[in-house]
Amino acid sequence: MPAGGKLPRIRLKAREEDRLLAGHLWVFSNEISSVEGEAGAGALAEVFSAAGRFLGCGFYHPRSLIAVRLLSRGPLSEEALDELFRRRLGLALARRESLFPGESAYRWCFGESDGLPGLVIDRFGDVLVIEALCAGIDARLDRLAAAIRVLAPISAIYLRNSHRMRALEGLSTEDRAILGEAPEEVEIVHDGIRFKVALGRGQKTGYYFDQRENRSFIRPYARGRRVVDLYSYTGSFALNAAKFGALEVLGVESSGEAVRLARENAALNGVGAKIRWIEGDSLEILRGLKDGSAGFKPDFIMMDPPNLCPSKKDLGRALRAYAAMNARALEALPEGGLLATSSCSHHVSRELFVDMLRAAQAKAGRSARIEALRTQCSDHPILLAMPETEYLHFALLSVI
Repeated sequence: MPAGGKLPRIRLKAREEDRLLAGHLWVFSNEISSVEGEAGAGALAEVFSAAGRFLGCGFYHPRSLIAVRLLSRGPLSEEALDELFRRRLGLALARRESLFPGESAYRWCFGESDGLPGLVIDRFGDVLVIEALCAGIDARLDRLAAAIRVLAPISAIYLRNSHRMRALEGLSTEDRAILGEAPEEVEIVHDGIRFKVALGRGQKTGYYFDQRENRSFIRPYARGRRVVDLYSYTGSFALNAAKFGALEVLGVESSGEAVRLARENAALNGVGAKIRWIEGDSLEILRGLKDGSAGFKPDFIMMDPPNLCPSKKDLGRALRAYAAMNARALEALPEGGLLATSSCSHHVSRELFVDMLRAAQAKAGRSARIEALRTQCSDHPILLAMPETEYLHFALLSVI
C-alpha cells in the first residue's frame, strides 16, 4: 500500500473492484463510494476497494463518466510520472520499431493499450501529432513532450485536440504546436506506397494508421478487378488496389480537400490514370451502383465509413444504417464479387458486426461467404481485459 497518504483516495462501493482486478483500467463514476482529499480534474489519485484493498493509482476526474483511468497497479507519485512516461513511451516505441523495421510512420502510442490512458501519438517521421483525450494527460503535455525528446529525434509536436471525448472531460478543442513548427503537409511511405498527409487540415491526426494491414491484405484480391473505394478519404485503399493490379478504380469522397490529396497521392505513385475521383456522397454513389446510374459496374466494393455509433445510445440506429449500406453494396455486386467493409466503433462488437452483415445479406437477398475477418493494425494493440480497445472490424465477403 502506498505510504504517506499524500494523494487523494478514491474508495469504491462494495464488490465494484472485480473488473479492475481482472485487468480493466477504468473506474466509472457510479462505482465510487467516497473521495478523500483534494481531487480536481486530472489529479493523480489512489484507488481502494470498499474493504480497503489498494487497487492502483490513476488520473481522476470528478465530473466524467470515466472517473479514474488507472496508470499503475502499484504505488505512484506525481514526481515518479516523468520516469513512467519515459519508460512506457520507450516500450511503445520499441514495439513499433520491431513491427515496422526501418519505418517512421505509425501510431506510436494507443492510450490504455500502451499504459498511458487518454494519450494518442501518431508519428510522421520527425513530426508527431498528439491527441490528449483526458484531463490527466492534457495537464502534463509539457512533461510528455520532454520524455518524447529523450527517446526520438523529433523536430515538431502538433496538438490535434478536436475529439469529442475532450468535451466529456470539460476540455476545449485546440490545434497548436507545442514543439517546433509543424508543416502543413508531410509525406510518408507505407508498405511501398507514398502518401501526402495534411496534418492541420485532415481528419483526426491526418491519416488513418489503423487500416494499414487491411489495405495491404486486399492487394491480391484487387488484381484484375474493377474497384470502387467509398469513403476514400485521401485514397489509401484505392491506391493499394490500383498499384497492385486493379483494372480500374473509382474513388468517392465528400471532402474536396481530401480528393485533392487523393489525386496527388495517385500521381505520386504513378497510378493517376487508373483512378477516377468523385467528390460526392458515398451513399448516393452506392445507390447509383445498384441501379446503374453511376456509370460504373464494379466487381469489388470497398467501404470504410465514418463512425456511426459514437455512443451506446446510437447502437441500434447505427447497426441499421450499417446493414442498409452493406445490403446496397451486396446488391450492386455480381456473383463472385467482393465486398471489403468496416465499422470503427468500440460499441459495435465483433459479434454485432457479423450479425449486421448477416442482416445485410438477408436484406439484399444475396448469399455471401466470409473470406476474412480482421481488426485494427498491430500498432493499435488490443488489451484482453478491455474490449473498448478493440474498435475496428473489417470483413472481406464474396458473393456466391
